[in-house]
Amino acid sequence: MPTLDDDLRLIAEQEHLLHFASFSAETAWTVGSALRAEALARKAGMTFEIQIAGRTLFACSTEGAAPGQADWIRRKRNVVMRFGRSSYAVGLQLQLEGKTIEERHGLTLTDYAMHGGGVPILLTGTGIVGSVVSSGLDQRTDHGLVVKAMAQALGVAIPALP
Repeated sequence: MPTLDDDLRLIAEQEHLLHFASFSAETAWTVGSALRAEALARKAGMTFEIQIAGRTLFACSTEGAAPGQADWIRRKRNVVMRFGRSSYAVGLQLQLEGKTIEERHGLTLTDYAMHGGGVPILLTGTGIVGSVVSSGLDQRTDHGLVVKAMAQALGVAIPALP
């Protein structure tokens, strides 16, 4: 069974490998369509959003998606954009420290969700410019789906969380 430290190291490696030279509306469509196809294959009610600089380039829900998923998306996106890390990594780091988001950063759960599914869009030489966010499955799976879709768009192999 992997430890929190093991997962955090692996997520850091994923984030290091997921750097784009550019990220256009076409890239968002490629990543988002892959996420939607995966949700349909799983017959899962899911919601996805891809944003760059506050502009939504892709948004979609599949049949059976819960209405509250849109708020989970917003809160996970807030974590990604605030910390420049995947929402899952931020949550695992807080768990490792034994702290809440309120204790550690003075932020509220009303606006921040430290659960898997939000991943930063990183441009080589620039840094974070946006996010890809998934909601609808358990947090580890949400994270894995986003990372896999981004890696496919980049054409890179990345290690997966066990």
